Amino acid sequence: MKGYVVCMWEKITSEEKLKEYALKATSAAEKYSGKFLIRGGKNRTNEGMDSPRTTVLEFTNYKTAIEFYDSPEYQEALKVIKDNAVRHHQIIEGI
Repeated sequence: MKGYVVCMWEKITSEEKLKEYALKATSAAEKYSGKFLIRGGKNRTNEGMDSPRTTVLEFTNYKTAIEFYDSPEYQEALKVIKDNAVRHHQIIEGI
């Protein structure tokens, strides 16, 4: 089964840091053959909290999604965004 990284952003305090994070995160995702299915874009909140951004990445399997998140490359990206955003981040197994 595939693995998905789902991130709902609650608040982004620095667009500059978001761009820096995105470059590093994209590089890490590519190393693990991650495919962005959703990366920002138009959205409409129908229920629950309003999110300024949602990101969904698809990996070949759940284990690879975890390896991506735990990788030194992605951990470096997290350092950039850590104090500049609030988000809900999950790794989910799916079809």
